Amino acid sequence: MNTRTNRQILLIDAHPSEGSLGQALASEYAAGASAAGHAVERLNLRDLAFDPNFPGYGRGDRTPVPDIERAQALLRNSEHTVWVFPVWWGTYPALLKGFLDRSFTPGFAFRGVSKYKVEGLLGGRSARLLVTMDSPVWYDWLRGQPAVRAMRDHTLRFCGIAPVRVVRFGVVKYSAESDRSRWLEQVRRLGERAALI
Repeated sequence: MNTRTNRQILLIDAHPSEGSLGQALASEYAAGASAAGHAVERLNLRDLAFDPNFPGYGRGDRTPVPDIERAQALLRNSEHTVWVFPVWWGTYPALLKGFLDRSFTPGFAFRGVSKYKVEGLLGGRSARLLVTMDSPVWYDWLRGQPAVRAMRDHTLRFCGIAPVRVVRFGVVKYSAESDRSRWLEQVRRLGERAALI
């Protein structure tokens, strides 16, 4: 008996550059998920029009811009989110940080319940992080995985999204074509099995 169900997936490509390995990984995941019958929406953060600097955050001025409103609607309608980003200087790019500041706002992603308690408002969703890095994967573990921990624990889980699974790819800068082919095939298979996370 097949218990697999099709899912509404939001794929977020947070690499600032066109032609990156991250972009290729996002495309392979989307192809695998679509071939398996899942509905995939794709959001390329580099194509969105928004100011990543958000001086109104925390001071009441949270007027969203159209691309952020659309992103929030896609997040709200998703069952599974896939975040593709590189690790730069131990964390993720400014583009992703700016997007999180603008879209994961109080009242949308979380709300304060009391002085010491916060309720995540994005529960009922799972997530996967596809993380590229120019350092070895073991080095990221040794350094405490700052980018993964910030994204997985302090953002997604904080807002109620769980489980959050992580796949790391490194060393990208010195990878062979065979490495990249293997990574792309791995990600396509993850897309095909998106309902099982």
